Amino acid sequence: MNWPLIIIICTQLLFTSSDLLARYYMAKSGFQLHTFLSAWFLLYFFIRTIAMFGQLYVFASVQLGKTMALFGATSIILANLLGFLILKEVLSLGAYIGITCAIIAFIILALT
Repeated sequence: MNWPLIIIICTQLLFTSSDLLARYYMAKSGFQLHTFLSAWFLLYFFIRTIAMFGQLYVFASVQLGKTMALFGATSIILANLLGFLILKEVLSLGAYIGITCAIIAFIILALT
């Protein structure tokens, strides 16, 4: 089992889910002090802290260039997938072609 790859995917899922949480609450509350003192922000901060530990593990286990490429490709894929499924965002054909290229790059990097 390729643990660094699994941790990259889980880490990016945590980062992306916290981004969705922030997008929802920041749009409602705005960039104000009470926003950063609320329960949702503590949850956001906790999720990102756990994700950071996963990211640090991967940095210690995989070459930096490959790590960053995998994090980037995974981030693009997950953000667009969740954006489509949860936020109902539809992108242009060109954007989906780019996402497809990212998926292909992710597969190539994961298998080498």
